[in-house]
Amino acid sequence: MASCAVKKTSCKNVEKMGTKEALFTNVSIPVRSSGNKVTVVGVGQVGMACAFSILTQHVSSHVCLIDCVEDKLKGELLDLQHGSSFVKNAKVEASTDYAISAGSKVCIVTAGARQREGETRLDLVQRNTDIMKFIIPQLVKYSPDTILVIVSNPVDILTHVAWKLSGLPKHRVIGSGTNLDSSRFRFLLSQRLGVAPTSCHGYIIGEHGDSSVAVWSGVNIAGVRLRELNPKMGSANDAENWSQLHQQVIDSAYEVIKLKGYTSWAIGLSVSHIVGAIIRNTGNIQAVSVHVKGLHDIEQDVFLSLPAVLGEEGVTDVVNQILSVEEKGKLQSSAKLMAEVQDGLRF
Repeated sequence: MASCAVKKTSCKNVEKMGTKEALFTNVSIPVRSSGNKVTVVGVGQVGMACAFSILTQHVSSHVCLIDCVEDKLKGELLDLQHGSSFVKNAKVEASTDYAISAGSKVCIVTAGARQREGETRLDLVQRNTDIMKFIIPQLVKYSPDTILVIVSNPVDILTHVAWKLSGLPKHRVIGSGTNLDSSRFRFLLSQRLGVAPTSCHGYIIGEHGDSSVAVWSGVNIAGVRLRELNPKMGSANDAENWSQLHQQVIDSAYEVIKLKGYTSWAIGLSVSHIVGAIIRNTGNIQAVSVHVKGLHDIEQDVFLSLPAVLGEEGVTDVVNQILSVEEKGKLQSSAKLMAEVQDGLRF
């Protein structure tokens, strides 16, 4: 009889209030912000790899997607939402309206134009600069305390553009830079030496592109600097031809694009690692694109990759690497190249 009474009462409650209202007794106002909200602008292959990596690695419990192509955006949203119970019930939202990004701790920008056949690098930079002119002010409008992570290419120049457009302090505007290049470098080292990539320590710095610099003077395994074993390592007259590893790093993206049409998973994992260091305030050191004027005697107002300490405020410190004369010269040349391209931009 008691159970019947309960059932009758429950049925009456549902009729009167609805199932949700009958199920819960509200005792407080639910918190709407997780405090670790991440917005991803652009739901192409790279943007979705970033979002997927952030969700599956439990970097954030609140991911927001923004794009101008509504059907594609809705499809990606539903696909991720359907798997939300497998990623610790993370909240995933999407909209073409930037208002949905309000209160984001980190905003990732992957949107951008692809290079057309016969198009110069400067032309591509200008088209993506024009896209940034719309995106960046919108993000900062709704999330004035955010940290911007720029992934769109050419990433170093567009990070500089985002910094200028945003009005944010330089430590809160970061480019994904050579974080991925450094990972590729360590992987190739690991393959040749027969150890795990995480046991190989070495950095690619400078431009995320053809003028990048391999810091051979600092490559080490378990604290053993390989140049102490092979003083010519990485040089043109190295009998073991280690320099080909750096060339492979430069060619990696072109090779992947040639084989599958685009790059996605590695850059997604790289960006997730960067965002995780920011949200968790870990103090991890990663090779990201930062403002380098005044560092290593660089005079140009540019962004290039150097090992940097990442935390909840963005970049807290940049490591003062001890570079060889040759490495320092190449880094300065990279800075000059970036400045030349930037000089032709119209803001």
